[in-house]
Amino acid sequence: MPDIIQLLPDNIANQIAAGEVIQRPASAVKELLENAVDAGADEIRLIVNDAGKSLMQVIDNGRGMSETDARMAFERHATSKIKNIEDLFRIKTMGFRGEALASIAAVGQVELKTKRAEDETGVYIEIENSRVTRQEPVAAPTGTSIAMKNLFFNVPARRNFLKSNAAELRHIVDEFIRVAMSFPGIFFSLTSNGQEVFHLEKGSMKQRIVQLLGNSYNAKLVPVQEQTDYMNIYGFVGKPETAKKTRGDQYFFVNNRFIKSAYLNHAVMNAYDEMIAKDSFPMYTLFIDLDPSQVDINVHPTKQEIKFEDEKIVYAFVQSAVKHALAQFSITPTLDFELDPGIQSLDAVSKPFTEEKRSSASASSLYKTFTQKNQSHFIESKSELRNWKDFYEKPSIQEDAAVQQGELHQAQASDLKLQTETLFQLHNTFIVLQTAKGYYLVHQQNAHERILYERFSIAIDGKPIATQQSLFPVTMELAAPDAVLLTELIPDLHHLGYSLEPFGNNTFVVQGTPADVDAGNEKTAIEKMLEQYKHFSSDLKFSKREKLLRSLALQQAVKAGTSLSEKEMKGLVEDLFNCRVPNTTANGKPTFLEFRKDELDKMFGR
Repeated sequence: MPDIIQLLPDNIANQIAAGEVIQRPASAVKELLENAVDAGADEIRLIVNDAGKSLMQVIDNGRGMSETDARMAFERHATSKIKNIEDLFRIKTMGFRGEALASIAAVGQVELKTKRAEDETGVYIEIENSRVTRQEPVAAPTGTSIAMKNLFFNVPARRNFLKSNAAELRHIVDEFIRVAMSFPGIFFSLTSNGQEVFHLEKGSMKQRIVQLLGNSYNAKLVPVQEQTDYMNIYGFVGKPETAKKTRGDQYFFVNNRFIKSAYLNHAVMNAYDEMIAKDSFPMYTLFIDLDPSQVDINVHPTKQEIKFEDEKIVYAFVQSAVKHALAQFSITPTLDFELDPGIQSLDAVSKPFTEEKRSSASASSLYKTFTQKNQSHFIESKSELRNWKDFYEKPSIQEDAAVQQGELHQAQASDLKLQTETLFQLHNTFIVLQTAKGYYLVHQQNAHERILYERFSIAIDGKPIATQQSLFPVTMELAAPDAVLLTELIPDLHHLGYSLEPFGNNTFVVQGTPADVDAGNEKTAIEKMLEQYKHFSSDLKFSKREKLLRSLALQQAVKAGTSLSEKEMKGLVEDLFNCRVPNTTANGKPTFLEFRKDELDKMFGR
């Protein structure tokens, strides 16, 4: 038998290794931006076309490279950062393993121009498939320009796995934000298809956060600053009222490197205990500086997951620093003198998050939602009811049991035709509906979510909802990541009654909305929809359209605590029982419970 194990050719080995580092355009963007930072640049420009698929270019004014270094930079494991194994545990730079440029050269066509200040001319290099195809002297400013064209041109199967341009651009924006956030003293810009998305002048940490995450945070940031011999922590956290339903605006940096850490996130969440709702997420941008020997950043190809030598100390330190900052804020709110003092003195800005406000938050619809489990256990134990659950087993909208559903609808509908005169509202949250055999307790918010979800499902599949044109179109400006997301959703939103167009520079003009969105509320409705959409984004089982439908249904549903007229209650109940699946929301929450008269009699010994 001949030997069967053989060494892979270099170009194939490089392409396989590149898959660990360069998974999509955003991966290459991260590596190129970090190299520019390491080169000592104070101006870094990122240019992408077709969400990086056809072009990613980073131009910096850093120290540049010699001709030999320019060639060596594309070799695997070639690095200026490590000379012996001990250096691996003293890393203070962004890139260090010498894989990034080699990986990029393995899966794209690369053009490099670079020049050092002491050299008269620079060097121009073209690389394709890990091989240098052209090298010549060139006139160039001090610094480096590296362009990667036609990503995965030689690995078409990988290219086929890339998402839409809008989705890939969102990933690029995420990576850009993570690097730009770390270095407020460096000018950054991002241009996509000729349009400037970000233009970030050098400034303070707070200014950079506001530039990246939006002006809504300007007066709502609490500074965090603690120093010890072991580690330092600094940055900003959002005031409790800025907490959102999605964890998007959360950034941890260790020695200026963005990391993901569920463990440290838990420390911050604990610091906010009882200040925000359990299902809300606070904003934070926190920097931890500690001795590089106390942390191992080489545990993952993208260097986003790290290990601390003593993670319990770090956890306790993060939690106490954030708690201390929030406690100081609640006693002595600080004025931001960069802003109009008239605005700063407003109650909403200057007053602390008092016990009264906490109580108010606890009394909101999130807390007041009817706890079906407790109710059901109570009924079961007291009355020996067993089959009431049948009315709200979680169905799928594609369920084969459509015939059974139809029979249930007919029975319920015939019941309701006789009884809708006897409706009343309980706690401005529940609708009590008498039936021939007892009564239904309808949760108005859950019921309305089901109605809207089915209405939107029909609209997006071909029967668009009518648009109510605005007399005065509204202009809204969004943070760049939200602007990219909204652009992606515009075609589907048109089917759902929204008429809006991009207006340049992360701005949109809202020319019309569905009839049930109040005039003057257009901007808020769209912003809340985006928040809800991002909340669903981590759930891979939902398609883009499904996430949009559920987001709009949740956002537009009449909330618990809203007083309804008799006509509104009747319309809501009739619409609910005309739904294809009336028993649950799209998320599986029950819309109503049935209480039967004979079982109620038993409860009273009758």
